[in-house]
Amino acid sequence: MSQPSFTPHAPLLGSARVWGTLALSAATFMNVLDSSIANVSLPAIAGDMGVSPNQGTWVITSFGVANAVAVPLTGWLSQRFGQVRLFMTSVLLFVLASWLCGLAPNMSVLIAARALQGFVAGPMIPLSQALLLSSYPPALAGLAMAMWSMTTLVAPVMGPLLGGWITDNMTWPWIFYINIPVGLAAAGATWMLYHQRETPTRKLPIDSIGLALLVVWVSALQIMLDKGKELDWFDSPEIVAYAIVAAIGFAFFLAWELTDDHPVVDLSLFKRRNFWAGALATAVGYGLFFGNVVVLPLWLQQFMGYTATQAGMVMAPVGLLAIVFSPIVGKNVGKFDPRWFATFSFLVFALVLWLRSRFNTQADFDTIMIPTFIQGVAMAFFFIPLMTLTLSGITPERIPSASGVSNFMRITAGAMGTSLATTIWEDRAKLHHTQLVESINAGSNTAVQTLSGLGSSGLDTTQALSQVNRLVDQQSFMLSTSELFFVSSLLFLALIPLVWLTKPKRSGGAGAQDAAAGAH
Repeated sequence: MSQPSFTPHAPLLGSARVWGTLALSAATFMNVLDSSIANVSLPAIAGDMGVSPNQGTWVITSFGVANAVAVPLTGWLSQRFGQVRLFMTSVLLFVLASWLCGLAPNMSVLIAARALQGFVAGPMIPLSQALLLSSYPPALAGLAMAMWSMTTLVAPVMGPLLGGWITDNMTWPWIFYINIPVGLAAAGATWMLYHQRETPTRKLPIDSIGLALLVVWVSALQIMLDKGKELDWFDSPEIVAYAIVAAIGFAFFLAWELTDDHPVVDLSLFKRRNFWAGALATAVGYGLFFGNVVVLPLWLQQFMGYTATQAGMVMAPVGLLAIVFSPIVGKNVGKFDPRWFATFSFLVFALVLWLRSRFNTQADFDTIMIPTFIQGVAMAFFFIPLMTLTLSGITPERIPSASGVSNFMRITAGAMGTSLATTIWEDRAKLHHTQLVESINAGSNTAVQTLSGLGSSGLDTTQALSQVNRLVDQQSFMLSTSELFFVSSLLFLALIPLVWLTKPKRSGGAGAQDAAAGAH
């Protein structure tokens, strides 16, 4: 079927562009925030609903599964209904789903509402990206990407902090209620600015088989990732079954989508070297970043004696330099080869993780916070050049589809990064614990004898053994944490050649301009 002819809208000007940027960024921030805000509230939710913490994790899983399924559908839906209409519907339904989450009387209703929330949230991020790029002239496309990237990088860090504060000082339903005023304000401003900038639509047949296969393999993969650690991964028949379903479903999905006339996911995008190399570098880099973001506060709270608030203070500076440098990167990404910017980002990420690998149990607050502060530079140089490379040269009507697929890869990589990082972290700690205990036993229990022989302040044998075990645990997880950070540092260095497989156009800002033009 031939593509409808369409003349791109002129960029927004002055205050209209400012308000458009704020509205789209607010919607994106709200969306990304909700992917992580419930994490620290799970004990409170599970206790209030009268279920176990393991059952409570379905509050996270249901959102992730539904969101992962919906994101790749963005391209088809936007062509069928129009970008602006689809974005507005997505935001308003997200507000409704958030309200239902807060009102949920039991866990079943909450899980259903979270699944609805995750599904309707799917198109919001790719379409906010496309609409934001359409608001800026091609020369400022990098600045538009800078605005967009700040929300997607800062929100996952802010989610647990805000969720913990709300849970401690209010009640858990308010982690969902806060979306209502933000979403309504974003929807109102977006409609006022964009309702006359609708993209053309065309009636496309729905690829029902492709959609069904997508739901099957993505759901199986997401559940496998979420329950893997709890069920001891592939030692569990249930996890093996999920893995088999995901693998077979994915194989059939690929075969079907490559032969269908109107695929629900445009896999032909992977014929473009810039797209697959850029999307893969973004996904793996984000997975490494997100996995380490999860492990660091866990280590601080469980083994370094930090409170949730103190751990939050360590994580908070990560956005400071990102906010400072993102507009600078955005304005200059068209003047320089974006591959150098992405390479610099990976080098700084590698430096940050190497510094963290040098931590020990005596590290003070400042020592731990400095790498987090530096990491803001890497974040600023991460998304903008990589998205510029990924979307470079893609035609206007394919931008939502390309953005949807690349964001799907990023979301899935984030889930995999979290599961793999926490699993490896705990498994390596168990190994180190065993080795340290063997060393202590070989040393004639000197530590126990010392602790139990300190005169009037001495401990009995049981207390001394408990104290030694606590110290061994602390050292085991310290060694495991250092190893995880060091390997992650090496993996960031290994990603650099992948960036250089892309071939950006030589003309100034071509990649960003193509992305901007394609967003209309």
